[in-house]
Amino acid sequence: MSAADLLIAAAVALLAGGVNSVAGGGSLLLFPTLVALGLGTVEANVTNSVVQWPGYLGGIAGFRPEYAGQGPRLRRLGVVAVLGGTTGSVLLLTTPSEAFDVVVPVLVLLASTLLAVQPLVTARLRRAEDGGATRDPAWLYVALFLATVYGGYFGGALGVILVGVLGLALNRLKLANALKSALSAVTATVTVVVFGIFGDVHWEVVAVAAPAGLVGGFVGARLATRIPPAPLRALIVVFGVVVSVYLFLRI
Repeated sequence: MSAADLLIAAAVALLAGGVNSVAGGGSLLLFPTLVALGLGTVEANVTNSVVQWPGYLGGIAGFRPEYAGQGPRLRRLGVVAVLGGTTGSVLLLTTPSEAFDVVVPVLVLLASTLLAVQPLVTARLRRAEDGGATRDPAWLYVALFLATVYGGYFGGALGVILVGVLGLALNRLKLANALKSALSAVTATVTVVVFGIFGDVHWEVVAVAAPAGLVGGFVGARLATRIPPAPLRALIVVFGVVVSVYLFLRI
């Protein structure tokens, strides 16, 4: 990549980090940008996954008080996330890139749709919230495995899926948000290891985009109370749908 391309990648990563803090969906900005800059879809996906990783660690730090007493549950769910993230990552690297080219427009559209309905899911979970489940239902582990397989394979809007699954299983929205951050970080860590060793990661992009994303996330968190998330979310959803259509036409 040229210096100008790296500058563009860093600028979009800065914006994506801020968007993640305010409304979510930042990966839907960076992934198509990397494709537009000349990376193949699989290369763009694995590079984007590595770039997003530091931001998940910040999410864990922000939810530290919520993890009190959740150690055994975190370990159980974390093992499932490791297995799911590994399965998705390996699936991405071992299937033909042409197959990913076919499925990625659907995944971008799915991620955009999930982002669009996120407020509805959150509102419904909040209305259904009670004292919380005392035991994890068996279906939670199956749903979590499938969600983290998706996270390892593509990952756009994974957080929305995890909040929905955990919220329905535990009936505790705040805890679901906290566990979502931890399990997203576990899944992302697995993808970083797998993609870093076996994937075609463009490390020069990571070197400029990851720090920019961290700065953007910090600034976005400071501005989150001043920027209405609904219009921003709507813009990201529209952008995601446009990108999906463009990728469909490229097939």
